[in-house]
Amino acid sequence: MTESRKKKNTALLVAAGAGKRMGTDTHKQFLELQDRPILAHTLQVFQDSACIDAIVVVTGKEDIPYVREDIVRRYGFSKVTAVAAGGTERYESVYQGLLHCEDADYVFIQDAVRPFVTEEILQRGWETVQRYGSAICGMPAKDTIKITDPQGKVLDTPSRDRLWIVQTPQIFSYSLIRKAYDRMFSAENRETDGEGKPAGRKSITDDAMVAESMGAEVHMFTGSYRNIKITTPEDLLMAEALL
Repeated sequence: MTESRKKKNTALLVAAGAGKRMGTDTHKQFLELQDRPILAHTLQVFQDSACIDAIVVVTGKEDIPYVREDIVRRYGFSKVTAVAAGGTERYESVYQGLLHCEDADYVFIQDAVRPFVTEEILQRGWETVQRYGSAICGMPAKDTIKITDPQGKVLDTPSRDRLWIVQTPQIFSYSLIRKAYDRMFSAENRETDGEGKPAGRKSITDDAMVAESMGAEVHMFTGSYRNIKITTPEDLLMAEALL
């Protein structure tokens, strides 16, 4: 930790996805870009960042040895303090990661398949989270957005002025996001839907939603249109062009 920054910042990289939309047997975070796994590219940014003191990687239980030996040790990611097993859903993986960040003051939650995050983005996020306790990376929407019913009928066309495309990192004070996740997983919030699954959790697509569910204020900061998430073969082609 630098002398000028007394707070401990931990990056939590979520690398437990199966990547079904990629259409390969290899999980998307382990596909290679210029002879390195995507996860290694993302880790390098946080390893080199002046904002980050420690890194926790959450991955599939069966992938832990590979991540530890073939990525963390091979590429010398000395800031990695834990490689933990995730869950079947993203929010479950984030929660497992948070359990390994208990000594952090702030946590930077990052999709492992967003390798084009930059130090400038991390610095902007760090400045924002210090002011508000939350900092959500994103960019203003460039396209017109339509809201429809299940049959595709247009119901509304919201103004683009207030629409953002959400990215990662999503940064929170540890106490805030841990409290929000603890609340979601508490016994009082274990209602199930008609399929026996946790009610309301299936629609959770990012960590800000968990914080918002307990009334926390969430603030956006600008990321980059290059900060893409690699989930499809088309995304992989774009990533290769950006490198």
